[in-house]
Amino acid sequence: MAMKNSTISALIVILALFSSSHVSYGELRLGFYSKTCPNVEQIVSQVVKDAFSKNSTLAPLMLRLYFHDCFSNGCDASLLLDGSASEKTAPPNLSVDGYALIDTVKTAVEKNCTGVVSCSDIIALATRDLVTLASGGKTRYEIPTGRFDGKVSSAATVKLPGPKMSVSDTIKMFEDRNLNVTDMVLLLGGHTIGVAHCSFILDRLYNFKNTGKPDPSMNTTLVEELKKQCPKDSVEQVINLDQDASSSNIVDASFYKQIRSRRGILHIDQLLATDPLTSDVVMNLANGNDFLARFGQAMVKLGSVGVLDKVTGEIRTSCRSCKNPLCT
Repeated sequence: MAMKNSTISALIVILALFSSSHVSYGELRLGFYSKTCPNVEQIVSQVVKDAFSKNSTLAPLMLRLYFHDCFSNGCDASLLLDGSASEKTAPPNLSVDGYALIDTVKTAVEKNCTGVVSCSDIIALATRDLVTLASGGKTRYEIPTGRFDGKVSSAATVKLPGPKMSVSDTIKMFEDRNLNVTDMVLLLGGHTIGVAHCSFILDRLYNFKNTGKPDPSMNTTLVEELKKQCPKDSVEQVINLDQDASSSNIVDASFYKQIRSRRGILHIDQLLATDPLTSDVVMNLANGNDFLARFGQAMVKLGSVGVLDKVTGEIRTSCRSCKNPLCT
């Protein structure tokens, strides 16, 4: 995958959140598997690297999976569980993917360390490695481990921010998970890569708020460009979330520059640039060179939401089914 030149330093940004392999972050810590599975991160990294070399779209897929799992019911891999009414079946999760990669990583890890490493930790590690790869190697944040897997997965419990929500309502949802406004803007910056279905923006192109006209907050040139890609009867067509063609597959600050130029795809993304609650953060990220490090910090913070322990959780040997017979 070709990588564009960037104003960000070519040096790899190592996010030094911890000074020791045994410093904790909540109930989590670096080096959690140092004795039980010391090479787990190398195993995960190699599997992910091989998969990414064949399919770079795995990066946005895994970012979305990580967010959807952690945000709804905490980082417990409950999204991975199969079932007729599991989290997978909730409408916001029907387009989530990346499960096959987690299965592959889990198989490789189990061959070396049977019944030791949780699926929730594998999600966190695999996502970190894909962010590194999608940034062209410009960032690598350290992610603490020690999560346990959930025993319950119910579609009825899924609660995620929607693309048409207001900024204030979205902030409230993040704050309920101990994530602040800056965390929210950074995590939505994950839209620096990936795509959205045209169906999510048809109203913005053709009939915004039943006016029969496009959303006036969207750049008029972009509106005309997107109408060619998203006709009124669009169903399966997709468009890049970052409309800078040279950067749409790269984890960088381009997303913030695009939304400041009224080129946001999702309505909530565009609102970030104009709402007084978030506009200063967006401007700072668009103009500065520290997005990668700060994004890593936000990803680590997200990874601490709703973490289970050995009493409330388990270590699954298969990420799609519970080890505990009482699992639902």
